[in-house]
Amino acid sequence: MLRRNLWKLTLSLAIVIWAVATLLPLQDRPFAEYLKSEVSAKPAEFLRLLEEAGARKDTGQAQSEFVALKQIGKERKIDYSQYFPHLRLEDKLRNIEKRNDILLNELLKRSKSPLQLGLDLRGGVAFTLEVDEQAAAAVSLDEREEKLNKAIEIIGNRIDGFGVTEPIIRPVGNNRIEVQLPGVSTKDNPEVLDSVKKPARLDFRIVHPTITPAQTAAVPPGYELMTLDYEGQRGETSVEELYVKRIPEMTGEMISNSFARPDMYGKPEVILQFTKEGRERFAVVTREIAEMGRQSGQLGRLAIVLDGKLYSAPTVREEIDSESAQITGSFSDREAMNLANVLNNPLDLPLIVKEQYEVGPSLASDAIASGKLAFIIGAALTAVFIVVFYTQAGLLSVVAMLTNVLIIIGVMASFGATLTLPGIAGIVLTIGMSVDSNILIFERMREELKLGKSLKASLDAGFEKALSAIVDGNLTTLITAGMMIALGTGAVKGFGVTLTIGIFSTMFAALVVTRLLLDWYVNSLHAQKIKMFSILNNTNYDFLRYARPAFITSWVVVLIGIGAVVFKGKDVYGIDFTGGDQATLSFDKKVEIGSIRNAATSAGVTDIALTYTQQIGEDREVLRMTTPFDQAEIVISAVQAAHPDAGFQLEGTTRIGPSVGQEIQRNAAWAIFWSLLLILLYIAFRFEFGFGIGAVVATVHDIVMTVGIFVLLDRQFNASMVAAILLIAGYSINDTIVVFDRIREELKLNPTQTLRNIINNSLNLTLSRTIITGGTTLITALVLFFVATGDINDIALTLIIGVLVGTFSSLFIASPVFYWWHKGDRKHVEAHSDLAPKYEWTGSSKASE
Repeated sequence: MLRRNLWKLTLSLAIVIWAVATLLPLQDRPFAEYLKSEVSAKPAEFLRLLEEAGARKDTGQAQSEFVALKQIGKERKIDYSQYFPHLRLEDKLRNIEKRNDILLNELLKRSKSPLQLGLDLRGGVAFTLEVDEQAAAAVSLDEREEKLNKAIEIIGNRIDGFGVTEPIIRPVGNNRIEVQLPGVSTKDNPEVLDSVKKPARLDFRIVHPTITPAQTAAVPPGYELMTLDYEGQRGETSVEELYVKRIPEMTGEMISNSFARPDMYGKPEVILQFTKEGRERFAVVTREIAEMGRQSGQLGRLAIVLDGKLYSAPTVREEIDSESAQITGSFSDREAMNLANVLNNPLDLPLIVKEQYEVGPSLASDAIASGKLAFIIGAALTAVFIVVFYTQAGLLSVVAMLTNVLIIIGVMASFGATLTLPGIAGIVLTIGMSVDSNILIFERMREELKLGKSLKASLDAGFEKALSAIVDGNLTTLITAGMMIALGTGAVKGFGVTLTIGIFSTMFAALVVTRLLLDWYVNSLHAQKIKMFSILNNTNYDFLRYARPAFITSWVVVLIGIGAVVFKGKDVYGIDFTGGDQATLSFDKKVEIGSIRNAATSAGVTDIALTYTQQIGEDREVLRMTTPFDQAEIVISAVQAAHPDAGFQLEGTTRIGPSVGQEIQRNAAWAIFWSLLLILLYIAFRFEFGFGIGAVVATVHDIVMTVGIFVLLDRQFNASMVAAILLIAGYSINDTIVVFDRIREELKLNPTQTLRNIINNSLNLTLSRTIITGGTTLITALVLFFVATGDINDIALTLIIGVLVGTFSSLFIASPVFYWWHKGDRKHVEAHSDLAPKYEWTGSSKASE
């Protein structure tokens, strides 16, 4: 047994150890204390520098020890890498100041926990960016609004490439953008905002072919004096002055992509890939420069200018007809990657930082406590539910389930994900849904045991027969996740990333960890039996008999839900989608956010966002309150009446835009559309086209009905609802695939039975699994619904509706649609499918002819 499973044991232990290591440290450590524990050479000398840095912080000369150490290193040319020889830096980078920046940034990063808490649990830093009025004066108000919305999208891509950081980015008025970042502190590192606000205007300009500043101080007409910094062979920084043409020959609009890579000497460079028009224009420009050089008797040069700074000025000997160019300069690997990222997301308008402030947690302490309690209870009940039904096997699956969660969180930490309360709710719900793979295996084992097979034979057959349903179900869900990543932005893309992680982790936990544990229990401990309790055994319901009235009734409910959405119009959206009024209030006495929220609720305003903020460098705190449009005064009056001793006074209001913009909504819709189309094609290839039609109709039914019922219950959509609805789509598809996999198998095993009997028999055989899987997810969702509040309560309600609707549709929508598509005729199915696809998932994971 050990020899056969050695690779599984080794791989499982390696992944678990990696996940644990990735999550450490679990909490942030003070930067100065962390440095003391990390210094490995000349500790006494470095501690004196650290004490000086602390003194600068205490006297207000620097915001933090981090900033003070940078100041000291720059002033005295101290190379901090001598104190940390165990940290490997870029060998090719000799500039001391840049080496120190890289080293201190890395040490600051390592002092923080890899998995940061979100704005709702811990708060973070916020800043307001204002459009440079001088630059904006040249565009109309409509163009300014369009460019502001584009800037929001670009900033989101810069700071949240994977969509898992969960910042808040929204317009304020018609010329400002508010950005809130979790797990960030400008007190530690004030440079954190630099990459966000850079316009990234890239110009290709001509360097004067004959005149240099060394020859004359008179600037030629049409040119300007620019300075090129470059690194010498010994690491020293040298300077060259050039006269560069003011008007560019081409701009960054002709760049399709950029990325960083090492050059032939190992130094970082940024590669620019041109568009078709860019390539043609670059060839023309370089031909002109080469010709100018031949006429002047000197080599011509092309200046590459970014945001007014001259980065490089390579010589041009001849026309360059190439798809790419490169920017070289004295920058580090990280600077090169940041530069490439900024070039891929250029801003049309320059932005100025107007405000910087610390943001407190947006959730009240009681809401956080109730959320944590709900998660613990939900996870525990899921574990108990599985153990009750499957005893020893259930207990082993709980171990695999915990391994699954550990891997998911570990991978998320490696991506720099932020953990919010809705995110934690998603992980808890993933626990309930991931148990489905184990339930499929156990139900198959139960069927084999009923046939009189031994426990060992049942174990092998259970895994082999459940494999196709597990793989197909997860691959169809993976299609949805892939479309979210490819087409989505922000939270949609982040959910796609998280879902993808969960899919692979769940499959690994079920097919490798659970199999390893069961092999150990059955073969090494020589277990003779495993008790498995079941429900709805030997049922013989005629589901298709009730399919037509059930189908009609459900679509009537769908139409009523659609009518409710149309009737309520914009009222179905919360402030995350519509924006609202943001009021700033001063106070004499701080009041718990939960109490303020209760006062607002009593005044009839339930959709409200509350945070305490503090300007950086000041001790004064204010309350920022975001309400639906024209509701701020009502809430303020209610809060003042409920807490007269707090002394709340309005300082000002402004209108803010949505944090979930039209781009995110549109991309989510396209992601669902293309997912359904690709799922149709995949199922048509793996099963048969009629199965694909049934799966798509059922998924659309489940999404629309869930949304309709949610609206009928007088709920509003918020940012978390986007992820919840997408989760419903994944659940629905997976549930349908399990049933279809059984129908396909029964068609092959029973060549003489009618299509009606095959479908009814398959639905009865999978009914126990359908109820148990739905039950585990439903238990978790019910606990979250009754114990938690706010966004989690909305997510839980969505999942409750979705699970019930998904279970209904797998019985009365998907299979009947397949049955009606083939007109109830088995021969029609056989005419469109050989019922034995060329490629099948087997127990040995090989394709069979």
